[in-house]
Amino acid sequence: MDFRDTADEAEFRGTLRRWLETTLGPDWVSRPTFGGGFNEAESKAWSKQLYDAGYVGLTWPKEYGGGGAPHTYQGIFLEESARIGAPAHVGGIGLGMAGPTIIAWGTDEQKKRYLAPLLSGEEVWCQGFSEPGSGSDMGAAKTRAVLDGDEWVVNGQKVWSSWAHIADWCILVVRTDPDAEKHRGLSYLLVDMHSPGVEVRPLKQITGDPEFNEIFFTDVRVPRESMLGQPGEGWNVAMTTLLHERGTLGFSLTAGLEQSLNQIIKLAKQPGPDGQIAADDPVVRDQIAQLWVDLQALRFTNYRSLTALQKTGVPGPEGSVAKLHWSETNQRLTSLAQQLNGLAHQLDAEGGVWDGYWAYQQLRSRGNTIEAGTSEILRNIIAERVVGLPKSR
Repeated sequence: MDFRDTADEAEFRGTLRRWLETTLGPDWVSRPTFGGGFNEAESKAWSKQLYDAGYVGLTWPKEYGGGGAPHTYQGIFLEESARIGAPAHVGGIGLGMAGPTIIAWGTDEQKKRYLAPLLSGEEVWCQGFSEPGSGSDMGAAKTRAVLDGDEWVVNGQKVWSSWAHIADWCILVVRTDPDAEKHRGLSYLLVDMHSPGVEVRPLKQITGDPEFNEIFFTDVRVPRESMLGQPGEGWNVAMTTLLHERGTLGFSLTAGLEQSLNQIIKLAKQPGPDGQIAADDPVVRDQIAQLWVDLQALRFTNYRSLTALQKTGVPGPEGSVAKLHWSETNQRLTSLAQQLNGLAHQLDAEGGVWDGYWAYQQLRSRGNTIEAGTSEILRNIIAERVVGLPKSR
């Protein structure tokens, strides 16, 4: 298999790379991108720049505002963006989850209403799947939606909803038939987060950022036509969402991991507080080499996933493999960085190594094995859908 870019792909990569370097400025590449301090206004402004330059929705159909490009172009965009450390589009959940699901299941009216402002970053989306007490078992959802005339009345609670505190819309899994088998009693709504009865409570993480949230729904009225699919089809619609969440994320995660590995190599070559150079230690070199091997394994897993996406138009289960492997590798990488920093790693701001960059990355990495499917759930998915082992229940 030839993993090199075609002539057209190489031209696109070069144009994108020059645009990123010019737009972000010459000083951007010289420093690691600190992950904290999210600024909504700056993020939306950057998202609008990406949209105006034609780099948002690259593979979406042109009739929905996309570029109609092959899926390889999205992989190239994610690779180049992560390698330079470019900010992410403010609507990551909309682009990677809500948008593809609306394209697959939505009516013409829904596509016309939601897709354009989603692409531009004008409207931000969040996800309402997980609930307290049900963990990763979406089939155990208890949030109810009862039809009252031409409106669904929603009551319940969701948790671990990334960016819900700035979101305009929510993709929400609700139970509409309490008497049906648990997976068949679910439905999928598009909910306006500014509706009366919606309350968002940010959950501050160990990093200090309120990235995750709880959402409470109290007699929230949702128009009947805001449902994707038919009542009872929520499980199937949600599976489309989850496949896209993990299926297109691998390239970005891999490129980000490569960027972090390059930063850790730079760190290992610098004299520490005691004057020693960590890279002179063969044990440290072995640890870095193992991270490089893990990175290559992840890269080729992504190529397999991309092949499945190109052939079928739907991401395969390889995305679960990539997410699992990346999350645990990233934790090992940030742990090694802390080891190289010595006692200085305890400083998370002024006076810390790179102003606390690695301290923040290590703290943030603790959530990697929980978000987008816990490692335990992903191992079950891989065992059953990839390896073909008997189901656990």
